[in-house]
Amino acid sequence: MICELDLVVLTRDIVKHGLEQGDVGTVVHCYQDPSAYEVEFVTAEGETIAVLTLTSADIYPMQGKQILHAREIAPV
Repeated sequence: MICELDLVVLTRDIVKHGLEQGDVGTVVHCYQDPSAYEVEFVTAEGETIAVLTLTSADIYPMQGKQILHAREIAPV
């Protein structure tokens, strides 16, 4: 179950926003539809890259055995 403030991992690229599969975001809102979430993606400096409405097919909860990875984000 995904809850507000959970870290989630993107399952696909979202080119329009410069996001790639594997990027980590934070759930900022869970809709009443149990498969819809508002997710914020930010840089290490805290700059918001995008706040998107995504489905459970687009994200999954970050797991304990996963590792975070840093990369430069391309300008959009």
